[in-house]
Amino acid sequence: MRQLVLLCLLCSWAGSVVAAQTIYVAKEQRTLYDRDLYLYELLEMSLKAAGFEAHIEHVKVHPHQQRTLLALSQGEVDLHWSMTSPEREQLATAIPVPLFKGFIGKRALLINKMQLSQFDDVDSLQALSKLTAVQGHDWPDTKILGHNNLNVRPMANYQAMFAMVSRGRLDYFPRSFIEVGAELATQMSDNLMILPSLYLQYPSAFYFFVNKDKPKLAKALAQGLAKLQATGEFDALFERYFAKMLAQLPFDKDTKVLMLQNPYFQGVDADSKKESKWALNHGK
Repeated sequence: MRQLVLLCLLCSWAGSVVAAQTIYVAKEQRTLYDRDLYLYELLEMSLKAAGFEAHIEHVKVHPHQQRTLLALSQGEVDLHWSMTSPEREQLATAIPVPLFKGFIGKRALLINKMQLSQFDDVDSLQALSKLTAVQGHDWPDTKILGHNNLNVRPMANYQAMFAMVSRGRLDYFPRSFIEVGAELATQMSDNLMILPSLYLQYPSAFYFFVNKDKPKLAKALAQGLAKLQATGEFDALFERYFAKMLAQLPFDKDTKVLMLQNPYFQGVDADSKKESKWALNHGK
């Protein structure tokens, strides 16, 4: 009898292993920040909420975003996350749920402390256009800044962008509210700071992207995210990872916000249309 029960358990376990498909998720070869850990946890929670059994395996990919999206379109990986653009939505299936609640389009400016005074009179895009930003050569943000007549130096090396500002060779490095604090904390140089007097904002969103040959996975993610939104678990996870960090940003109600147009964003990010309880530290 005991052997029969054991056999049944083994058969049941084997069946569950077969049912749980392997999902290959792109993993960039760089330092992982809280935003990455948040996305990994959100992915697992979404699949679980949808009842989609999966074993997740990470595939190391090139740190250049466009190469990763191409790998996704070619079936080398099944899933990745990225800021959206029309080109990227052609390469893979976008799950149109803003994973960072609009904060990906709020951009703090990392600057060199010794050059703080050159921003004293910057209160418009025209004034900011006299300075030069640095951005990734294949980032949607680079095109957005250029569309708004801002001077941008595209670069391929992620760490070199921080170095160019730290050494005073370029003036500022726009980083999203979601990532700027963690990035600043990991830099070896102590002469970088967040400009407290203004930040940039434009409509945008950060989505899960799924290989077009994986429609069941895309459907499960959409269903799982919807359930997490309905139960409040989505908000709770976001708050656990980012509420404290967002409150520590050096902005208040008097901070100047320079609004940019983004013709490359087709969706409507409802979260960016309203004031969020995490948006600014109004108590300062």
